Amino acid sequence: MMRFMLAALLALCTLGVTAADSFEEGKHYFQVATPLPTQDASKVEVVELFWYGCPHCFHLEPTMAEWEKTKADYINFRRMPAVFSQDWTPHARAFYAAEALGGMDKMHAPLFKALHVENRKIFNEEALLRFAAEQGLDEEDFTAAYTGFAIDGKVKQAMQYTRSAGITGVPAIIVNGKYRVSVQSAGGEKELIEVINFLAAKEHKG
Repeated sequence: MMRFMLAALLALCTLGVTAADSFEEGKHYFQVATPLPTQDASKVEVVELFWYGCPHCFHLEPTMAEWEKTKADYINFRRMPAVFSQDWTPHARAFYAAEALGGMDKMHAPLFKALHVENRKIFNEEALLRFAAEQGLDEEDFTAAYTGFAIDGKVKQAMQYTRSAGITGVPAIIVNGKYRVSVQSAGGEKELIEVINFLAAKEHKG
C-alpha cells in the first residue's frame, strides 16, 4: 500500500511538472517588449484588457469572475478597458465612472448583458448615461464622473497601456507587466487560467 501511495504521489508530481513545462514562451504566452508598471510591487498583478462590445470578452467574463474568487492571495487582479481608438473611449469612460462611484456591480455585468444578450445599442455617451441611470446610478453624479478630468487621465493611461502591451485584440491578459496571454495563445479558457496561474506563480517565486 505504501509503495502504491508513493507511486501515485510521484505520478501527480510528474504531471504537475509536465503541465508547467508544456507552457512555452512565444507560443502560449509572450513577453511584453517593455515591461509595464504595476500598481502594487508587493503583489503579482494580473490585468484583463477588455471591451464591452467584444463578444469574446463577454464569454470569458464568467471564467475570469470565477477565477477571481479563487486566485492566490499574492495576486492583485484588475480589469482595464482596452482603448485602441476614440471609438472605444465611451465604454472606457463608463467603466471608470462606475468605478469612481463604487457602482461596478450595477454597471459591469449588466452592460455586458445588455449588449450581448439583449442586443441593445449602447455605444455612445447619451446611451451610456441613460443606461447608468436605469441601473440605479445617480444620473447627476455619473454624468459628472463620466465627463470629468479625472476620467480623461484614466482613459489616456488605458490607451497608452493598451498600445504598450503590444496586444492586437481583446480579451488579453497581462501578468505582472511582463507577459501577455490570450485565450487563443493558451488554447482555450481553461488553459488560459492555467497559464495565468503558472506565470503568476513564476513571478511570485522570483
